[in-house]
Amino acid sequence: MGKIIVNLDVMMAKRKISLGELSERVGLTQANLSILKTGKAKAVRFTTLEAICRELGCQPGDILEYSED
Repeated sequence: MGKIIVNLDVMMAKRKISLGELSERVGLTQANLSILKTGKAKAVRFTTLEAICRELGCQPGDILEYSED
């Protein structure tokens, strides 16, 4: 079975943005954004993904990746 890998931390590092700053910009708590960043989230809303992509200037595929196990 495959899995989804979250590369949010990579994109944040490339854009030199902190978790706190991104959470303010997208309207999520740092705790919820951290859950997403560590790959522990079970789901992500398209509106959340859209806001993250808007603030980081990236595409959803830059953040989410599918990998065969």
